[in-house]
Amino acid sequence: MLNGLYVMDLARFPDVYGDEERAAIEKNLRVTAPPLTPADLTPELLAEVDVLVTAWGGPQLTQVLLDSAPRLALVLYGAGSVRSVVTPESWARGVRVTTANSVIAASVAEYALAQVLYALKHGWRYVLATRARGESLPRATNEPGTNGSVVGLMSLGATGQATARLLARHDLVLQAHDPYVDPSVAASLGVRLVSLEELFATSDVVSLHAPVLDETRKIVSTVLLSSMKHDATLINTARGALIDEDALVRVLLDRPDLFAVLDVTDPEPPLPGSPLFSLPNVVVTPHLAGTLNTERRRQGQLMASELARYVAGEPLQHEIFQAGQAKSA
Repeated sequence: MLNGLYVMDLARFPDVYGDEERAAIEKNLRVTAPPLTPADLTPELLAEVDVLVTAWGGPQLTQVLLDSAPRLALVLYGAGSVRSVVTPESWARGVRVTTANSVIAASVAEYALAQVLYALKHGWRYVLATRARGESLPRATNEPGTNGSVVGLMSLGATGQATARLLARHDLVLQAHDPYVDPSVAASLGVRLVSLEELFATSDVVSLHAPVLDETRKIVSTVLLSSMKHDATLINTARGALIDEDALVRVLLDRPDLFAVLDVTDPEPPLPGSPLFSLPNVVVTPHLAGTLNTERRRQGQLMASELARYVAGEPLQHEIFQAGQAKSA
């Protein structure tokens, strides 16, 4: 039987790897120590390890770690992006990494779907307006609804694609901006590819799903925000740093017809006294879109399934490959 260790942020460990998930993993893995943090690892613990079972707060696969773990062949990363884990040295060594990103993407997509549909009914606007009035409901008038409304997705990565699949069940026009996506993938989702400028200028709802890179930091600027359609809504379930928040505040003040639903901010949470807490046309939620609490068990379940495939010699379904690396059959 393969030898393994659980290594991650121990505060999140029971959320991802509950009793049932650990039992499923340990059918195929001899765990040789109690759950550890990266700081607890020693050459002696790593010497016989074949598999690391991890998630948020997992160890980076540095040359020092790899030298101490000559048998390490697989990392089960029960979270999303593996950027904090993989290294050029781990790719060169051929250590395989599989991730639960698809589970998190599905959770974010469900939340995004709910917010898109609610935005097209102006739900949050009526909640806040009623609270401000204190005694009567405003009359429903010009809500776009779902019949033919245009929803724009910024990025068609895993989360953007999962969101597009859910939105496709509704009578919406879907468009996206993603300079890296295969056009055939967009076409298969029923999504029209457009420029970023067109996305913001023509969508009733814009939903952000891009990663934060040098080229995307604060990419949602005054120009893009000011170009949005009358009564449009901006939804951010990705990363707060995609938006120039000073610009957002200015535009929301200048354009009371616009609305923003922010599940992420920069910084997160917003600083005390931030206008994002008091503007009448913005709602801030505390990073709810991803998996929470025992929802994270689905990530552990997926890692148990991937381990079973690995032991059986079957292809891993959620393996991450280095850019330019061919996917195995």
